[in-house]
Amino acid sequence: MLALFVLLLCMTSSFSASNRGAGAVGPRLNNDRLYKFSYTTEVLVDRAKGSKDGSAGYRISSDVDVNLVWRDPSSKDDQLIQLVISNVKIKNVAPRSAKKNIFQGATTQSLLGEKKLAALERPFMVHLKNGKVSSFYCYKAEPASIKNLKRGVASLLQVQCRSGKVIENDVSGRCTVEYKAAQGQVTRTKALETCKTAETGFTTYIQVLGVSGESSSVTVFTLEDGFIKSAIAKETHILAVNARRTTAAKIVSRQSLTLVAIEAGPFEAAGKNVASVVKSLDEKLFAVGVAAEKVKSQCKGCQSLFEHWQAVQKQFEPDSLSKAIAPRSFLALIQSIRKAYKDEILQVLKRSSKTALPQVVDAVTSSQTPDSLDAMLQFLNFADPKGMVLQERFLYACGFASHPNERMLQALVDISKGKIGSKDIKESVVIIMGAIVHKLCQKGGCELPTVVEVKKMILEGPDSTQVESDIQMYLLALKNSLLPEAIPLFSKYAESEVGAYCTISLTALQRYDVALITDEVKQTVNRVYHQNRRVYEKNVRAAAADVIFSSNPSYMEVKNVLLSIGNLPKELNKYMLSKVKDILHFEMPASKILRQAMKDMISHNYDRFSKVGSSSAFSGFMARTADATTTYSLDILYSGSGVLRRSNMNIYGASNGALLHGLQVAIEAQGMESLIAAKPDEGEEDLESFAGMSALLFDVQLRPVTFFKGYSDLMSKMFSMSGEPMNVVKGLILLTDHSQVIQLQSGLKANAEFQGGLAIDISGGMEVSLWYRESKTSVNNRGAMVVTGNVTVDMDFVRTGMEVSFETEASLDFITTVQFSEYPFLVCMQMDKTTFPFSESLTKYESLPSGKSYVSRRGHKQLLPGSEFPLHQENSNMCKRVFDSDW
Repeated sequence: MLALFVLLLCMTSSFSASNRGAGAVGPRLNNDRLYKFSYTTEVLVDRAKGSKDGSAGYRISSDVDVNLVWRDPSSKDDQLIQLVISNVKIKNVAPRSAKKNIFQGATTQSLLGEKKLAALERPFMVHLKNGKVSSFYCYKAEPASIKNLKRGVASLLQVQCRSGKVIENDVSGRCTVEYKAAQGQVTRTKALETCKTAETGFTTYIQVLGVSGESSSVTVFTLEDGFIKSAIAKETHILAVNARRTTAAKIVSRQSLTLVAIEAGPFEAAGKNVASVVKSLDEKLFAVGVAAEKVKSQCKGCQSLFEHWQAVQKQFEPDSLSKAIAPRSFLALIQSIRKAYKDEILQVLKRSSKTALPQVVDAVTSSQTPDSLDAMLQFLNFADPKGMVLQERFLYACGFASHPNERMLQALVDISKGKIGSKDIKESVVIIMGAIVHKLCQKGGCELPTVVEVKKMILEGPDSTQVESDIQMYLLALKNSLLPEAIPLFSKYAESEVGAYCTISLTALQRYDVALITDEVKQTVNRVYHQNRRVYEKNVRAAAADVIFSSNPSYMEVKNVLLSIGNLPKELNKYMLSKVKDILHFEMPASKILRQAMKDMISHNYDRFSKVGSSSAFSGFMARTADATTTYSLDILYSGSGVLRRSNMNIYGASNGALLHGLQVAIEAQGMESLIAAKPDEGEEDLESFAGMSALLFDVQLRPVTFFKGYSDLMSKMFSMSGEPMNVVKGLILLTDHSQVIQLQSGLKANAEFQGGLAIDISGGMEVSLWYRESKTSVNNRGAMVVTGNVTVDMDFVRTGMEVSFETEASLDFITTVQFSEYPFLVCMQMDKTTFPFSESLTKYESLPSGKSYVSRRGHKQLLPGSEFPLHQENSNMCKRVFDSDW
């Protein structure tokens, strides 16, 4: 019985000790012994599948002497250790010819400099407690890069001899680490994604356009007689652009610490504690922290911001916006602006030409630094209506911001409360605030004071005014914000008597996660489609149908929609038939339940599915790769008289489960029947003549553009119509923006910068010929895109890195021609992509402060053929008839 009691007591004591971490015993050094190690660390940068021989990088090798300075008499695992680095050499990682070897003929002293070499070889101390580096002692005045290299050596002395997960501090930061111990060997795996460091980066909010990474860090320790015989570490980081994963970079860091010999060494020092022992040995030694210090990079001979601007200003002229040189220069200028002060930025803004200035505003705003924002706010005068172009470019750049902060949102709040000279700008300010709120909420900032203020303003806005344009403004802001709290408001305005309110609300509901669309909301949308309470315009009912089909509809919802076909206005009948066929053809989420409902011959029969008309809905693939898929959809709805009612073009991008609404251009027209002496459709008898265009770009709804409003405005435009398209959005957009500091376990530090820029010009127009009884609408998209990824390891005495990039220029035109001299009228839709260039490049480099450098470049260019995107066969037949009649 006594033996059992003792056994239980021992088990309990062991369990308690394990929970306190007291059992995590590490390596122990013997007194009066000098442990001589050889140490190497190397870093390589290359493309993701590159080999060591083709990489850029360098290797640092040295001898390291380690000895015990002091041990706590009450604990053998509480040790103060001294390390001395000597015989330092810096070489290439891979064999190189003398011509390509930047280290050829260079000595370590010439590379590091006498002071830095002396600092590196100066003894330093580590307080090792239970196998963990508790304190790190060195001279405060030593360069940060040298201290970090010493910390990297110390990281290989940190090991525990028992398996388990712990949180450790080392040069990489505060990280979760897992140890697996076997006989004579311990494997340490560091979860790098958990590491918390002082230097943080940022990334874009849009996952499809973002950058993803994979990282690993494994160190294998071999132990002998309670101490480290060898430590071999490998750390790998791979960063890739989500939409094109071949645009990627890899960083590999290796460390090796190998015991060479054990010799007689100094005896332990006397002392009560670590601090007193360190002070007695060298008063200049200070505890400076285990985590890496920030290394300030010095740029010798670099251009100032204004010098950079002078060199690239021609690429910012409007004529260059369709060329890849524009976004490439845009990205480079952003990097310069991010290093500049407010006065330097203002100098560039004030000295820019009138034609290049809008593009400069894009670059300055996209830089998203406190100085760049201050410069823009000082430069722009929102009370001046003449500055509308620059003001709107600033606002749109804020809406597209890759990582906006609360300060940017507060700036827009302040603008909205001040004097604004243009009604259009006032609307844009509020609409863009909604987009920024959405991005801040995505990152957990929904409770920030300014976000709370703006949420309250836009949620209360629609019910606080009777002005139609203001209500639309608040609804569009809420559409951008995607706040769950706005769903009841959208549900309410979906049943409004004003068609514009209904359309905005319904299209907003379609953007929400299906899980947020409640049964109550579904009932509202179904009431709108089936006109249970009042008559609605055709485009409103079509928008309601889109919401029904995209919100996980029930069997009865789908069946009721099918039963409505045949009882709808002619063109809405044809549109709904086309929509049903498109869902089935494109295998959309609703296709399964739709097929079940169509088994019922009452809802699916020849009478319903043989309705004629010209309206249509069609979806297709623009591009499909292993990394991303791009799809398009074209929806056209006409009035019964043959005049365009709604044209809606969408482009979506999908990658790794994430979806991006890249582009939506919607053209709407109403009240045009009087021009051709036609009868308006039911519910549209009293509509005012109107035509306009609305654009959504990269998930951001922009302020709609009006072509004409009112009969008198319509007639004046009819007689003055030049056929030239009206610009909707034009400028430079920062799509991808990823900045990351990668602190390697070796003490070296890598900086990764991935950026994507787009030069875009979207315009649209509408022409009506009463003489030829023909109308034509066009949406023209021109763009050039550049994506670059830069990874550098800059240690102030040697710099190595790589750049990977791709670029392209493209144009996409969507033209709809309608001949309404007969019924059913002839409609021809064309969606054309012109032949466009595509190129990729890879550059690897190494350089010394002396100017000696090595550069390796590779790349390829190709010309991708243009094409006309396929639509349904009925459209092809109509186009043939339209062009035959023209001939």
